[in-house]
Amino acid sequence: MSETSFEQSFPLGSSNNAFADYFSGQSYLSEVVDGAIPVHNVTFEPGCRNNWHIHHGNDGAGDQILLCTAGSGWYQAEGEEPVSLVPGTAIRVPAGTKHWHGAKANSWFSHLAFITPGDGVSTEWLEPLGDDVYAELPLQ
Repeated sequence: MSETSFEQSFPLGSSNNAFADYFSGQSYLSEVVDGAIPVHNVTFEPGCRNNWHIHHGNDGAGDQILLCTAGSGWYQAEGEEPVSLVPGTAIRVPAGTKHWHGAKANSWFSHLAFITPGDGVSTEWLEPLGDDVYAELPLQ
């Protein structure tokens, strides 16, 4: 990590190579809790964000929960305004919602992420958020 002033409560983890094709920039992944509802700490370098994607599930399964723990980032559902994420921000992404999330251009960003378990849970990865769209977002 190139910025020593970035402090977070959970481990940074390893380079998120398994999902690198679905991110613009470098992210890191650390499992915080395993079991029936695994919880991961995802850390994004400044400017890093994931592609648009949809979490699927049946009968209340497949919702994604994002809990911002450090830095500053963005969440956006398709057709909605971007939401600024700072430590303490919690987002529930209902299953079936096309969305993306990631760091602001000038800030590291970490969130805890988990998906409500159940039948039919899967993630559909889609196109990257365009650099031109991302560049229009405020730095703060």
